[in-house]
Amino acid sequence: MTDQASMTDQPPITDQTVLELVGDIGGTNARFALTREGDVHLHAIEVLPCGEYDNLDSAIKAYMQKVGIERVKDVCLAVAGPVPSSKDPHAQFRMTNNHWRFGLQAIREQFGLRSFKLINDFTAMALGVPNVGQDQLVHVCGGPGDESRAKLVIGPGTGLGVSGLVPIQDGWVPLMTEGGHVDFAPTDETEITILQILKARFGRVSVERILCGQGLLNLYQAHAEIQGVSAPLDAPEKITTAAIKENDPLARHTLRHFCEILGRTAGNAALTVGSVGGVYLCGGILPRFLDFFVESPFREAFEDKGRMRPLMESTPVYMVMEPYTGLLGAAEALRNREVS
Repeated sequence: MTDQASMTDQPPITDQTVLELVGDIGGTNARFALTREGDVHLHAIEVLPCGEYDNLDSAIKAYMQKVGIERVKDVCLAVAGPVPSSKDPHAQFRMTNNHWRFGLQAIREQFGLRSFKLINDFTAMALGVPNVGQDQLVHVCGGPGDESRAKLVIGPGTGLGVSGLVPIQDGWVPLMTEGGHVDFAPTDETEITILQILKARFGRVSVERILCGQGLLNLYQAHAEIQGVSAPLDAPEKITTAAIKENDPLARHTLRHFCEILGRTAGNAALTVGSVGGVYLCGGILPRFLDFFVESPFREAFEDKGRMRPLMESTPVYMVMEPYTGLLGAAEALRNREVS
């Protein structure tokens, strides 16, 4: 891992002939930063609310004006959802969780870019992980693992992101997946009932219906229905706050179950990918309740894989606390020939 301070705490760039723009675009906010050609150090990080801009181009213009630059040579943006091929001149992209829609070639021409890459947000998260400093990683369980083997990157946010890193001779190949949409697999009678409740609402139930912000609310409401009690909390952040303060038994039970299901899901994905190089938990939700998470059933659920338990116990799991991992990954993607 690289020294974190050197990656995100940089002086302003004065030479605008080598500027590259990277972005991490979510449903609510667009994070932008500058890099110099040839490295992944981040400069001039800004967070812009997506709702204040008509489309991507107006947000980029606002960012460039804010940081005082006139042009950039290359752009790489991390976005939520499956991305079209950059080789398709007519490729269009529509954001999953906000109103932006744009053409890749149109953006390239509008800003006079040498290159414009669009990558999945969790592909960027995966590429950013090797550039996160040790001081931004919290060891949750397991170890020591094998640094030369594949890594899993997974985490709940607006959705459930799943990616991975496969080692090659001089770097990593990121896995572009939609692993959050695998089936939710109940393991006991309570979870079978939860599946039935959610199936009545949504039809097919993916694990993302539980392991994301809205999913936490879905799980809370399902547990309330099972217990025959009211579910007054109407937002995931309210549930986590109530659980952490220990003044709401339903919220606490729900959040513990959320962590348990995440443990099983991460363990399943780790076995599938063969990620004994480490499991990295990312996203905006988990760092908000780190202490609760460490004491939750996550570890037992992650390791409870029958004959594979020794393998799971030796696999290190880390919580990634770095808030700009996606930006670091977008910067890395500009230099990674395996990311087209």
